[in-house]
Amino acid sequence: MSQDWNIKSRGRVCSLCGVALEDGARIVSALKETGAGYERFDCHESCWNAGGRDWEPYSQWDGVFSAPVREEKKEPVKKEDAGELLRKLAALDDPALGNVVYVLAVMLERSKILVERDVKPLGDGSLRRIYEDRKNGDTFVILDPRIRLEEIGPVQQQVVSLLSGASTLGEIGEREDAGGGAEAGSAGKEEGT
Repeated sequence: MSQDWNIKSRGRVCSLCGVALEDGARIVSALKETGAGYERFDCHESCWNAGGRDWEPYSQWDGVFSAPVREEKKEPVKKEDAGELLRKLAALDDPALGNVVYVLAVMLERSKILVERDVKPLGDGSLRRIYEDRKNGDTFVILDPRIRLEEIGPVQQQVVSLLSGASTLGEIGEREDAGGGAEAGSAGKEEGT
């Protein structure tokens, strides 16, 4: 599927009954695989448990709905910038940036910005990881390139370079296309992490 890194925002109304989700309500979130990508469902727990669906979810998880809140102040650290960078990279859907996307997602997971909701093995032995943004509920479906430990350092440097503004996405993509990271990603797929 070409949309490995797409973003699915959390709904504000129940996908099954159409009633607004209230702050603090127990919800079930699910992804449905379609020919065009993934469709996200956010439902009242009672609506989900009532059934009536003629499809099985690709992935599902339980949670508590948090109403979106506008924040006036911004943190001086670049956590928000890392999230924005991940969104930009996901929108590009460029396989050459797979290692950078994956390492950035793991960094955001370790910073407790993203939470891994599911892991799906694919037929070729690779893994698709499903992350959710803890704050706004966006879902990211990211291919795990199975980067080997010794290959992580250069990819982390690329991420830091992008976050600091020292490099642009075009420069990173050119390095990947020239073999500065694309080969490392394919080697990592063969041997695993």
